[in-house]
Amino acid sequence: MRALIVDRLAPDYAGVSLQDVPVPTPGPGEVLVKVRAAGVNFPDLLMTRGDYQMKPPLPFGLGMELSGEVEALGPGVEGLTLGEAVVGGAKLGGFAEYALLPAAAVRAKPAALSFAQAAGYGAAYLTAYVAFVRRANLQPGEWVLIHGAAGGVGLAAMDLAKSMGARVIATSASDEKLAVLEREYAPDAVLNVTRGFREKVKEITGGGADVIYDPVGGDVFDESVRCIGFDGRLLVIGFTSGRIPEISVNMPLIKGFSVVGVRAGEYGRQFPERGRENQAAIWKMAEEGRVKPRVHAEVPLADWREAFELLAGRKVIGKAVIRPDL
Repeated sequence: MRALIVDRLAPDYAGVSLQDVPVPTPGPGEVLVKVRAAGVNFPDLLMTRGDYQMKPPLPFGLGMELSGEVEALGPGVEGLTLGEAVVGGAKLGGFAEYALLPAAAVRAKPAALSFAQAAGYGAAYLTAYVAFVRRANLQPGEWVLIHGAAGGVGLAAMDLAKSMGARVIATSASDEKLAVLEREYAPDAVLNVTRGFREKVKEITGGGADVIYDPVGGDVFDESVRCIGFDGRLLVIGFTSGRIPEISVNMPLIKGFSVVGVRAGEYGRQFPERGRENQAAIWKMAEEGRVKPRVHAEVPLADWREAFELLAGRKVIGKAVIRPDL
């Protein structure tokens, strides 16, 4: 089978190549999935140069989340059938024609989602759910400022916050992306961060945002500190800007807000029962059609570099997915 393999860590994906490798055989408790689509995430890009916190030994296959059909079941696996449409969290090896996963990481694909939508759904919406439900205790009617709202993680957050009854201000550095968000998701307000946003946020909200969702970091975080309301929650999701910001602790003290770290996967590992509840909740939302994940591009496996560069170049609105069957 064809699989995307990292043989060495290097910039510009120089250590990544599409290779022919044996199809794996599922062992006890494992499932072999014929991959129909795999979502592209920033950690995939970071892992190609060794900049992500998870550093698997070389060589390794890329691809953290996927959808497809059950091809084979290992001994002891129950509750799944051959040919069944499923989604799964692979951590590694999703950008391939077949992927081997623990049975516990596989669930039935919601009928309401296409394979492409399902492949890019789990990680982004789980992050948003843990952020808003578990960490921020977001309430209906609260103002949420969502940075990077056109990206996969940001768009999921906007979609989920709207479904929870919050009032949403979506930001981006692109007027074109904001126009798409207005047309397809109807946030309560949109702001271009390149022109500054703190005064506008205070004006729109009447004093400051209740919750700020920040996967960007850098200057965006610095300015967010200036427009968060008293008792607000500033959610630290990531640092796609490339700069990890710092904060003087007198600011949270004086303004009475919290800086809250969000690691959705680690949250589930630390609190397994809550982790299972989180997963069940986001997939129930998908099954009921309460959210609408957006697929920006479906790229053939042979053209994997195109998908990576779309994400790295901030050109994606929603998710890019790689399709081995194209």
